[in-house]
Amino acid sequence: MPVISKDASVQTVITTFETSPGTCQDLLEALTDAYAKFISKQPGFIAAGLHVNDAQTRIANYSQWTRREDFQAMLRSDEMRVYNRQFQESCRSFEPVLYDVVASFD
Repeated sequence: MPVISKDASVQTVITTFETSPGTCQDLLEALTDAYAKFISKQPGFIAAGLHVNDAQTRIANYSQWTRREDFQAMLRSDEMRVYNRQFQESCRSFEPVLYDVVASFD
């Protein structure tokens, strides 16, 4: 389960995918497969969530990692390169960005 707190010592990654209603489901299936079979099993993985807008033109992926280096190692792996090529086929663009939580509100 993600922990959203400025006191948590985790690395947060938010990735946005620009897609279309015609390919949104394909991309969701590819992302779900990647998390189930590979990403969630990598060292340092904590949790993730997938979010889709109403128009099915954007997918946001929120993930947390123990360390920045854990995420980067996963991203550089041969397996992830294959998944990223698969993601490219179902979207116009995607960009993972690393963030630090500076405030949270309950």
